[in-house]
Amino acid sequence: MKLTTLSKIFLSAALTVSVFSACDKKLDLEPRQSIDANTAIQTAADVEAAVVGAYSVMGGGALYGTNLLLYPDIMASTFPNTEQYASWRGTFTGPQQIARKTMNRNNGEASRVWTAAYLAINTANIVLDNLDKVDDADLKAQYEGEALFVRGIMHFELVRYYGLPWGAGSASTNPGVVIKTTVTKTEEQAAEKLPRNTVAEVYAQVIADLTAAASKLPVDNGTRADRFTALAFLARVFAQQSDYVNARDVANAVIQSGKYAMNASVRAVYDNKNTNESIFEIQQNDQNNAGTANDGMATFYSSLPGIGRGDVRIAPSFVSTNYNASDLRRAEWYYIGTGARPGNTYTSKWKSFSQNLPVIRIAEMFLLRAEMNIRLGTAVGDTPANDLAKVRNPVRTNMASIAAPTLNDVLQERLIELAFDGVRIHDIKRLKQSFSIYAWDDDVLVWPIPQIEIDATEGILTQNPGY
Repeated sequence: MKLTTLSKIFLSAALTVSVFSACDKKLDLEPRQSIDANTAIQTAADVEAAVVGAYSVMGGGALYGTNLLLYPDIMASTFPNTEQYASWRGTFTGPQQIARKTMNRNNGEASRVWTAAYLAINTANIVLDNLDKVDDADLKAQYEGEALFVRGIMHFELVRYYGLPWGAGSASTNPGVVIKTTVTKTEEQAAEKLPRNTVAEVYAQVIADLTAAASKLPVDNGTRADRFTALAFLARVFAQQSDYVNARDVANAVIQSGKYAMNASVRAVYDNKNTNESIFEIQQNDQNNAGTANDGMATFYSSLPGIGRGDVRIAPSFVSTNYNASDLRRAEWYYIGTGARPGNTYTSKWKSFSQNLPVIRIAEMFLLRAEMNIRLGTAVGDTPANDLAKVRNPVRTNMASIAAPTLNDVLQERLIELAFDGVRIHDIKRLKQSFSIYAWDDDVLVWPIPQIEIDATEGILTQNPGY
């Protein structure tokens, strides 16, 4: 029976879960090879271990620990033209191909994002398949919500990378990715050859999962996903679809929760952990982080001595053109390298291996609500001027607020506020913008399905054009 790499990941996910609960079962350990995937989850503690396992996978270098935050900005490189945003100057082949739009079907980064995302999805499905082990109703709802959250955002990330963007042709016929909503526990299930669902079907599943997650998650869940985390990601989903009404209303719900507020300092959200500005961030410390050599945001972005490789250079023209000389973000978020990296421009958002990684911030919700209100001619929640002033104001940025902002004002503020936060290529696609020689719906901006998966499914899983 021939199993794809992805199928093996599905089959081994339950075994992986057992590792996260091993510390609570020190006197009852078996060799990992002997653990039955059908019996790996036996107690409520095992279910929670699986939830923690899903977060751990998402925090790894293949996902939000590095790739899902790094590559949306690297993909926006204007190579082969003169760099106007950022450039990859490292020696690793995978990122270099991504930056230069020369990916092939065996690109290692495309393969590991695919594999890790489906590992997180199957771990979430393991949780959902074992909720009967949890007697406490509140905990049961929480674990269910967290699993749905993980499954939803992972399908969302996958379809954004491996499918054409929403609005390019027909979402109801364009191939997206495989939707996985059932757990894989046997070789027979793992060997099942599944075709790609359409882009529209994947988005529908993502919306269903995140909506259900928001209804089940608690209002406060510590550093893990809560109700408003799910809603914030849902606002992103609706924005990506150009669903202005729902994007506005869901962003408004997150803001109206009162849980979040902009920090007075533009550096605070990156220098401190879990500030009021952060809606969801990957938890890291000196001992547990995405990496200090071959992974990690600081590894690739920082050029500080003893910290990073300085592989990502910021185009000086991007900083000088878009940030006013008096804008505190220009001074606080960018610096000129010294030592082994003299004269080049870098961002200081990512400068410590152990810093938490903000994935989504309340600034994005203010900017989304302002944008959608302007597009719709409404003022739901607040006026666009007041929302924009939360992000751009004399105290936070040393910049005067804009009394009557236009759509271009809001989009420009979004560009400079969220630069190198991992959203750029997704914004280019949703706003249908062109850059360098590339159109927003260019096939070279769609990642290849790992060829090993195509081969193992004997063509049932189809490859993207150009690969």
